[in-house]
Amino acid sequence: MKWISDNWSLLLVLLIFATYFILMGRKNIKEWLLYAVSIAEKELGSGTGKLKLRQVYESFLVAYPVISKIVPFEVFSGWVDEALDEMREIIKTNFDIKAFIEVEDK
Repeated sequence: MKWISDNWSLLLVLLIFATYFILMGRKNIKEWLLYAVSIAEKELGSGTGKLKLRQVYESFLVAYPVISKIVPFEVFSGWVDEALDEMREIIKTNFDIKAFIEVEDK
């Protein structure tokens, strides 16, 4: 306990840095997820939700191996849902992205 009281300022600085890196890492992951779900949507099309989730998760394991061991799949799945919602909103206003993502019927 004495060590903590003697080094409280160091612990505070470490806590601030850890919080900063966690928040920045989460922002980076959210941006990456938007890209990953867009690619999955383009490649697999609509009506393939579980396949898209699996594809994005497999890519996540490669892109963020350490974080993927910490984040439960249920949390990751929620992040994917948020990224899909954001992608749908972007498609409504950006026709270039809409044209990129949409797959023509074959």
